[in-house]
Amino acid sequence: MHMSKISVAVAGASGYAGGEVLRLLLNHPDVEIGALSGGSNAGTNFGQLQPHLVPLADRTLAETTPEVLAGHDVVFLGLPHGASAEVANALGEDVVVIDCGADFRLTDAAMWEKFYGSPHAGSWPYGMPELAAQRDRLRGARRIAVPGCYPTVSTLTAAPAVAAGVVEPDIVVVAASGTSGAGKAAKPHLLGSEVMGNASAYGVGGVHRHTPEIIQNLNLLTEATVRVSFTPLLVPMPRGILATVTAPLARDLSADEAYEIYAKAYADEPFVTVLPQGMWPQTKAVVGSNSVHVQVTVDAEAGHLVAVGAVDNLAKGTAGAAVQCMNLALGLDEAAGLTTVGLAP
Repeated sequence: MHMSKISVAVAGASGYAGGEVLRLLLNHPDVEIGALSGGSNAGTNFGQLQPHLVPLADRTLAETTPEVLAGHDVVFLGLPHGASAEVANALGEDVVVIDCGADFRLTDAAMWEKFYGSPHAGSWPYGMPELAAQRDRLRGARRIAVPGCYPTVSTLTAAPAVAAGVVEPDIVVVAASGTSGAGKAAKPHLLGSEVMGNASAYGVGGVHRHTPEIIQNLNLLTEATVRVSFTPLLVPMPRGILATVTAPLARDLSADEAYEIYAKAYADEPFVTVLPQGMWPQTKAVVGSNSVHVQVTVDAEAGHLVAVGAVDNLAKGTAGAAVQCMNLALGLDEAAGLTTVGLAP
């Protein structure tokens, strides 16, 4: 039993990921929120940057320095790619550092350098408790890499079929995401007049940075070499991802058999829900929650398995996973501060 509160700092607190981490932590029974830091917004009243976080409105955003972050039990990093290693290295090994960026997700240095174009900083325990043996690696961990939002929903939507060997390891993922996945910085292609009434593809042809992460995850589940064709879509909504995963069947398989494989795989997972047969995931059902909704069937005529998953990219896709991992690292209830309940309409 924890008698004292866990002190937590958030670097990058003015961004979408940092703000979502704080929203969840404000409802966490074991946490006391300490330093809030940022980059160009340092010195600004926090209520002007994140007006929905009312209990923190009177704070002032500090600079992201080792001195500001020191002395906390847990530090969440919501920093640009390539910035986390320097900050983490300045913090003691007794501090739990949870990186919401990509810096420590990939184990293959060559893949990192190919997709990110900078030196590889290394790899940390991967923050997807539902994947293979990751939950055991996260218990007691002091450095954790939070998965990307697309890899979260793509991996969990494909994983039971890949692990059961009922599909060929040639996976196609088409995933539609809301605009918050691109971060809070102003970008011309994310202006309301550009996004409203429009859907577009980007990162097509195997070049999106999350592709090697999805492959890395699924390769943990099979002795075969997994290939993934991943196409992301930008759609006019603020948050959420809907991913459709298809793969050729490796053997005869009925829709009922596929469903049983998925239901059994996720029977004990608190944050993954296999919906009743015939009911398909939708993003509005998971907004604000740490839930992943999944459904699966078989396209018998095409000889393919088809699975669909929905996730809130800012919650279970980023901040929710970060808090879930903190709970595991510190020996707390894994679900503390988190909910499976979405917002509707």
